[in-house]
Amino acid sequence: MKRMILISLMAMAAITSEAQAIGFWSPGNQHSDQSGVKEYVRSLGNIFPRPEVKTDKKKTTAAWHGTNMDWVTDYCEAKNVAIANDYQKLFPEMANMKDMPYVPLSWRLTEENNETVLHCYFPMPADEVSNLFLASEETSLVDQETGVQYRIRRTEPETYNKHFTVKAKKGDVLDLKIFFAPLPETVKDIRIYGVSCWGMMGTPARIGNHNFGTVEYYDSIPQFHKPRVLKEHMWDDKPYDRQDWNTWKVLTDVHLIKPLKDETKAIWRTPEATYLAIGYEQNWTREYFGFEADTKLIDDTGHQYKLREIQGTPLNELFFMEGMAGDHIAFMMVFDPIPLDVTNITYIAPAGEPFSAWGANWSGAVNSLSIQQLRDNQKLFEYHPRVVVK
Repeated sequence: MKRMILISLMAMAAITSEAQAIGFWSPGNQHSDQSGVKEYVRSLGNIFPRPEVKTDKKKTTAAWHGTNMDWVTDYCEAKNVAIANDYQKLFPEMANMKDMPYVPLSWRLTEENNETVLHCYFPMPADEVSNLFLASEETSLVDQETGVQYRIRRTEPETYNKHFTVKAKKGDVLDLKIFFAPLPETVKDIRIYGVSCWGMMGTPARIGNHNFGTVEYYDSIPQFHKPRVLKEHMWDDKPYDRQDWNTWKVLTDVHLIKPLKDETKAIWRTPEATYLAIGYEQNWTREYFGFEADTKLIDDTGHQYKLREIQGTPLNELFFMEGMAGDHIAFMMVFDPIPLDVTNITYIAPAGEPFSAWGANWSGAVNSLSIQQLRDNQKLFEYHPRVVVK
């Protein structure tokens, strides 16, 4: 946290110095095409880390990691799997994701031949993928107004309640289908359950000509300017001593941003880590800061996401940041990864240990934050070089 230095004390110290992707739900066209297919809704869905791909002679193989159905013991090889040759037309946004280290798992809900069909699309990361799972007795559509449950009838290919291996050309997009009873015209809002590989364990969807909310997926890792150490000690070449500011490190070249309110935050989520940026106004040429290692994020279930590092800065140490008075700066905090279904998070920074350098101490901070708002704030943290007019 930023720690303000009193002007009188600062004068006494005589310190001087020469510084995605958001997916979406589409409402569907609600009209039958030439094949008699009526689309209710489509979604870019979630994206998942690309599994490790192994090469054996001319064949590539991969084991899917997102099954999470270890108690299912039946296994099969899927036969006669349909290829979604119209995938790029259905999801043109995916053309920009070919080189990303993720696998997008999109889906589409339709009415065909007096049945409701959930199309689950799987882009093949290899020629053969094992450990997939599509549906079981838990799979259903639930009308949110009436509570009526539309249970699974069957799957194509036949993989009901089985893990399975599938073979196809690497890069092909499979069209795996789950069939339900037809939905009445009165159904507008549903939730989709029991399609764990696609992350659908209560996923909401709205049918008809309505506006649809966003479906979030992982962000790219943000690229921040990382501070560098200008001096290992302010003046005294001694081990760090919280009570002696002369032993504190001096950093410089921190990430510069446009002016914003102190402690504004933004978030980027990846499968490996959560990146939380925090911004400050720099009031002095050299100003001191400190971050505690037991700073954490907590979701609504009480699960804690631990702080791993503050990029380029020490933890549990006070340090000086050298720049220019009037700079607006940002630090990048790295936490454990937050799942995509978490919508709110609480930021907890503990109270700092008192120190006698200026007789300072500080209270902690507890902030309840919206993930969507934090993602919207990403644009506020773009690097903005200092402009000086003399």
